[in-house]
Amino acid sequence: MKTLCAIKQGSLKDKDQHTRGKLEVCEFPDRDVGPEDVKVKVAYCAICGSDPHIVEGIFGPITGPRGLGHEVSGVVVELGSQAGKSGLKVGDRIGGNPSAFCGTCYYCQNGQQQFCPNIKRYKSPGMSEYVVWHESMVHKLPPEVGLKKGCLLEPVSIAVRMVDKACIKIGQRVAVCGGGPIGQLVLQCVKRFGATSLTMIEPVRERRGTAARYGAEFTIDPSSEDVVGRSMEITRGLGFDVVIDCSGSARAVGLLPQIAAKGGLVEYGSMYPDDFEMPVNLYRTFFEKELTFTGCFLSPYSFPRAVQMLKELDLDEFIREVYPLSRGPEAFDEHAGGKCLKILIQCNEDLQD
Repeated sequence: MKTLCAIKQGSLKDKDQHTRGKLEVCEFPDRDVGPEDVKVKVAYCAICGSDPHIVEGIFGPITGPRGLGHEVSGVVVELGSQAGKSGLKVGDRIGGNPSAFCGTCYYCQNGQQQFCPNIKRYKSPGMSEYVVWHESMVHKLPPEVGLKKGCLLEPVSIAVRMVDKACIKIGQRVAVCGGGPIGQLVLQCVKRFGATSLTMIEPVRERRGTAARYGAEFTIDPSSEDVVGRSMEITRGLGFDVVIDCSGSARAVGLLPQIAAKGGLVEYGSMYPDDFEMPVNLYRTFFEKELTFTGCFLSPYSFPRAVQMLKELDLDEFIREVYPLSRGPEAFDEHAGGKCLKILIQCNEDLQD
């Protein structure tokens, strides 16, 4: 089974070939299908921002070929002997949730599966010809959603979860910081929630343009504009009721409480460096302004609604760049350039939208 793997640890942006990370299409053995498992012939797997981090060794050292990818769509080709409780059948088109939960720990039984200490991720890497995942990780796609858009189920679920955590009310002023894939999805979702003064804070001109097409009323270039001053101009001196960070930038996040309105909410929804600490003035932030801070990890409960949102969101720009599995390393080079909103790997060329 052909699988795109990290075979050498290092940054894919490193100019030095001796220390640069390396990818290669490797042969992996087929996985056995357990009683509750589903075998999926993979159509597409999108590159996530976390995939290059795997190559860098952030999630553990690369000691041998390590399969990549988790944003998957495909077709069910085999069901385990006890699978099918959800109504899945061979031939169904699906999108995937890369996490499986034990269902028996305190957090699972308390409705907080995202904190499950027994969480299993990447049981079978998505940038492969086939994956074998537990049935709970697989969601049937609506007939009107193609396989290209279907592989965006997981990032859409993150956007849905972030909007949930933001507790947005219709008419509230909202700013989104970071115009990458998640930021653009969040922006589309909050637009449908009735957000006003909707603003995208993003240094890349093309991504600001994308945000404007997706419904941003205003855009701010933090590399050339005064973010706080411009935010106050947009909100008539009040600040934004909700500020959502999707940038993951340690340089950007410190400003966000300053552009939030009194009584507002700031959501830090990205994966930040694990040693990053942000100084906060407790008097101004929590006493004087009564701000609420929250974060976002993941949630299996957002997937059913994310399935519905796949047919509501404008996703065409996310699925324009497609590389065959054999050219996976080239796709990651293109991704490292940062010009494409999303890049898809086509894992089986006979599966088309």
